[in-house]
Amino acid sequence: MRVNERIRAREVRLIDENGSQVGIVPLREALEFAKSKGLDLIEVAANANPPVCRVMDYGKFKYEQSKKERDAQRKQRMSEMKGIRLRPKTDEHDLQFKINNALKFLKQGHKVKVTVIFRSREYTHPEFAENALQRMADAVAAAGAGIVERPAQMEGRMMTMVLAPIAERKGGPRKAEGEQSGEKSS
Repeated sequence: MRVNERIRAREVRLIDENGSQVGIVPLREALEFAKSKGLDLIEVAANANPPVCRVMDYGKFKYEQSKKERDAQRKQRMSEMKGIRLRPKTDEHDLQFKINNALKFLKQGHKVKVTVIFRSREYTHPEFAENALQRMADAVAAAGAGIVERPAQMEGRMMTMVLAPIAERKGGPRKAEGEQSGEKSS
């Protein structure tokens, strides 16, 4: 951003400190106007014809900009890709344990990459891995925690599937039926 004497245009569209338009004035007049108010002249729209300049305190402006950027970063949701590894002959109890971990990760807002690793002759029976991945996808969908973002596919000696969390509504989590109508259970 250009400030005060760094502005290179001959004429500028001037906006005063209250946000009202003064009009198109020569640069010298705009600088004198800003100095008479004890503020800075800041070029806010350089590509406009003529460029738009605003009269304001530059230090305060920079502080507010950095504050907005910090708030935007804080509101960003950082999601990671969590990984779960299986084998084609993973037992039922172990598979349930992995499903519970996947549900926990999805509820935290992370994506889950489920990988089935084949060793030696297990590679000849990919249907076992497809069955395990399908059971995991069905369990996640039944719990309402996620959806299949990328279906199962072979990558070398591994079969992978990616699960993604279901985006939450803006209104927050859903309420139980009794809470929606305002009834209290006694």
